[in-house]
Amino acid sequence: MKREDTVRNGHFLADRRWFFPIVIAGLIAGAIVTSSFIKAADYSLLCSVANTRSPQGVGKGSATPIQLQAIIHYATSRITPQQNFREISVTFDVLKKRSPCNFLVFGLGYDSMMWTSLNPNGNTIFLEEDPKWVQTVLRDAPVLRAHPVKYRTQLKEADALLSHYRSEPSCFPSKAYLRGNDKCKLALTGFPDEFYDTEWDLIMIDAPRGYFPEAPGRMAAIFSAAVMARNRKGSGVTHVFLHDVDRRVEKVFAEEFLCRKYLVKSVGRLWHFEIPSAANLSSHGGAQFC
Repeated sequence: MKREDTVRNGHFLADRRWFFPIVIAGLIAGAIVTSSFIKAADYSLLCSVANTRSPQGVGKGSATPIQLQAIIHYATSRITPQQNFREISVTFDVLKKRSPCNFLVFGLGYDSMMWTSLNPNGNTIFLEEDPKWVQTVLRDAPVLRAHPVKYRTQLKEADALLSHYRSEPSCFPSKAYLRGNDKCKLALTGFPDEFYDTEWDLIMIDAPRGYFPEAPGRMAAIFSAAVMARNRKGSGVTHVFLHDVDRRVEKVFAEEFLCRKYLVKSVGRLWHFEIPSAANLSSHGGAQFC
């Protein structure tokens, strides 16, 4: 998803394309072929890609154009994304049940084509801090829906932002909102209207960069995901996936806003939360999320 580890290891190619292992492409291709002859609910992880529900008439055993494009893309790629197979499987298990759905992804990276293809006929958008990178990716994959965004925070401010949230009423869970909330420094403001107007079923936080002091860090993304989940009006929970929980800031902010009690799975460096709407909680007042 993100590019920071790849940059540090010196494997970031000049054309900055996003990639996935050829073995995954083979699994997807095999799943589509197999499902044309064998109708079963769930033979393997990626076999069910071909069996995704579709409100637009894409039947069982039929691959959508984006899925076919993803097969070709990853079969001809040589660099893998940051999440490993087990971590990706956590999100895919949810997508199998919820797709087509509204899927918000913080970060535009090597696995963006994969996430879009795993939510066929759904609404998958990507938020990326580097506008030049957005242009590069969309030039090669115009089917992806990505928005360049700006963050108001820096990683070195993480501790100060926690103190600010605890003393600023507009950050309190009972009053928190995002669009136009300039008083709360953790609220993501100035984003595209679609970000605010859509009720997200899944939120993946694998960006922005958070490995050097001047980087935006993921503090605001984590806080805002919690606010959106708590403000959910539709049925069910909001699934939030946070990557790089081995880093202090990600872990601290996840425990503060996404809450340990909502953590349902931990695989590698990925945490999966199922956050209920505040309307379904017996008590949701006060100044703390957890």
